[in-house]
Amino acid sequence: MIRVLVADDHAAIRAGLVMILGGADDVEVVGEAADGEAAVRLATRLKPDVVLMDIRMPGVDGIEATRQLSGVCEVLVLTTFDLDEYVHGALRAGAAGFLLKSVEAPALVDAVRQVAAGDGVLAPSVTRRVMREFASSAPRSRPVGLDSLTEREVEVLRCLGEGLSNHQIGRKLHIGETTVKTHVSRVLTKLDLRSRVQAAILAQEAGLLSGGPARP
Repeated sequence: MIRVLVADDHAAIRAGLVMILGGADDVEVVGEAADGEAAVRLATRLKPDVVLMDIRMPGVDGIEATRQLSGVCEVLVLTTFDLDEYVHGALRAGAAGFLLKSVEAPALVDAVRQVAAGDGVLAPSVTRRVMREFASSAPRSRPVGLDSLTEREVEVLRCLGEGLSNHQIGRKLHIGETTVKTHVSRVLTKLDLRSRVQAAILAQEAGLLSGGPARP
């Protein structure tokens, strides 16, 4: 069962999200929060698998709450706005995914499942823009920590850059999903990253997707 905490300052929206998620046999809503501070407090206590996080909330906003929950649970940002500052802020804070509230109910539930499984999710309308913007604005110097990765970890990082799920990475590299998760965790730790989405962006910045060498 996937345990989810819903954080949104609008009661009607929270109720709608709870109803959508509650309709899935494998999802359980374990709590609700009306602001970022409450989301952090409840998530720290309840340890949900996923926090469905709004961005614009009173007091502690969703981006800061996401930053505080890094290492505690996965965060899937769900917002009305796809402004670059929100998208980039959420991903830099460690969000595992970013969706718009216009997403269809089945897609939302599926996104929660993907994030709970350790995969990243980005709304189709922002994916290309996000990758392009990060790639164009990021420094081209060699990312710190890249040389500490093993050959297998570099392969996993390259797969993350291609947007592959854990299952797809396992099939491509002929290893089990549990092993994939272990490698992903090590990659994030060695590169001091908060999420696999950040790892995907770094892989593109480092030129790994063009088949470039991982080591000098």
